Amino acid sequence: MAAEPRIITTTEELAAFCELAKAQPYVTLDTEFLRERTYYSRLCLVQMALPPASGPKAAGGPAVLVDPMAEGLSLEPLYELFRHTATVKVFHAARQDLEIFFHDAGVFPDPLFDTQVAAMVCGFGEQAGYETLVKRIVRQPLDKSSRFTDWSRRPLTQAQAEYALADVTHLRAIYEYLAGQLKKTGRDSWVAEEAAALVDPETYITRPDEAWARVRTRSGSPRFLAVVRELARFRETYAQTRDVPRSRVFKDDALIELASAKPLTDDDLGKSRLLLREARRGEIAQGILAAIKTGVETSDLPKPVPDQPGLPGNAALSQLLRVLLQAKADAAGVAPKLIASASDLDAIASGVRDVPALSGWRAEVFGNEALLLTQGRIALSARGGAVLVVPVG
Repeated sequence: MAAEPRIITTTEELAAFCELAKAQPYVTLDTEFLRERTYYSRLCLVQMALPPASGPKAAGGPAVLVDPMAEGLSLEPLYELFRHTATVKVFHAARQDLEIFFHDAGVFPDPLFDTQVAAMVCGFGEQAGYETLVKRIVRQPLDKSSRFTDWSRRPLTQAQAEYALADVTHLRAIYEYLAGQLKKTGRDSWVAEEAAALVDPETYITRPDEAWARVRTRSGSPRFLAVVRELARFRETYAQTRDVPRSRVFKDDALIELASAKPLTDDDLGKSRLLLREARRGEIAQGILAAIKTGVETSDLPKPVPDQPGLPGNAALSQLLRVLLQAKADAAGVAPKLIASASDLDAIASGVRDVPALSGWRAEVFGNEALLLTQGRIALSARGGAVLVVPVG
């Protein structure tokens, strides 16, 4: 029978474990959270594991579950560990975890190592999921049956605890393997560059004034967009201040309907087909009507984002860039998605130069030759199953 997992429920226990972690070269971490009923993720569990005592085949170091819902427990010792630069903090697909810690305490792990990013750099493809890495590197099955359970309920079941611990105990072997591969190839700096983007506060800040840009609309009418902007601003502010999901205020389809119909009275608002009942009265209803009134009356009209007029033959050039990207990604053993997105390629083909694919390590792998291709200074040729880059002139 499996041993009972150690669950930390006091600040003193957490501080003691974090002191142990500070003496180690790395610590693996993961979180479990809920977000269905709130705007900000509700942290329910933190998992941590220390390295094996000596070498990759030694018995694993201690692994614990930290219960942030325990009365009186402070996560400050964990945040002190995050600030301790001598210990690498290892996550898999860290973005959602980092968002929680940033909004809770304004702190990021330093230094950070994301095994999902590292796996994409090391040739594991674009879908480098944790389960895939466990199977391919650790060569063990992973039980995911507890993945969608309610992590806020106490006590945790044995199955939940075992699932949660597996997310950090296997991560040790994955980290050591990927870190070794990166050291061999000299690509440590590539992963560090990606980590720097992950710990940029701007990644996790949603400003109500900018929320309208995420709403997909078919109309480019400035007046329509002004109403969309004000409704999106109200919704974001309301959701943030009351910590409720945006969809609990009103969904995008209701927002578009409101911006089109522009109801100005309670009676008009009651005719909406898509608005939730709770949004037809009280604070939300008054906020909607005030937002629409502002959008209708404002002289500050937003400008629709213009379509890129582009250069002659942009569609064909974009396709050539895709071929070049795949060839360079295959040669480097890096997931194409990590190097450049489809929108990056379209932008480059249209003459835009302020894109991630043209700077840093991406420029070395792909961006520099992408620019040469757009300038007609190189061409692509096929030889058997390989795509070759051929100088022109």
